[in-house]
Amino acid sequence: MIDTENFEIGMTAVYPAHGVADVVGLETKHVGGQALRFYHLQVRGSGLKIIVPIDKAGENGMRPLAGPDEIDKMFELLRDHDVPADRQTWNRRYRNFMEKIRTGSLHEVAEVYRDLSLLRSQKTLSHGEREMLRTARDLLVGELAVARETPEDEVAEQLDSMFKN
Repeated sequence: MIDTENFEIGMTAVYPAHGVADVVGLETKHVGGQALRFYHLQVRGSGLKIIVPIDKAGENGMRPLAGPDEIDKMFELLRDHDVPADRQTWNRRYRNFMEKIRTGSLHEVAEVYRDLSLLRSQKTLSHGEREMLRTARDLLVGELAVARETPEDEVAEQLDSMFKN
């Protein structure tokens, strides 16, 4: 389990399904006689503000940005196009992919991106699948751009080039 109690104001984190966020505040509130501590996050790009209980941050999937080793493993996963054909119905596939995105894991999101990109080369994706592909791509691009200090358009081009026929 990742230690999520050491984020400080000004640090960058990844929050599931929202992507890269800045820690903009720390707060203690007294609820039912207990002191509870919270992170205040602001999601990059959307400006969405999220309040996360510090003691639940790890359970919720909040984590530090991916490091070079994690990014290398993610690219290995994306290069592996030898995955079994998905025979699930679109709605079951959609639910499974949503669960992976909600984990906040770089590798789970990369799997969704890879699998939907490969599926797109075989058939027309449903509207929901196209939206999920866009979401997975946006999450990957956002995190990789910040982690590698690279412009988002370069990262997007690199990801997209892995699935051109």
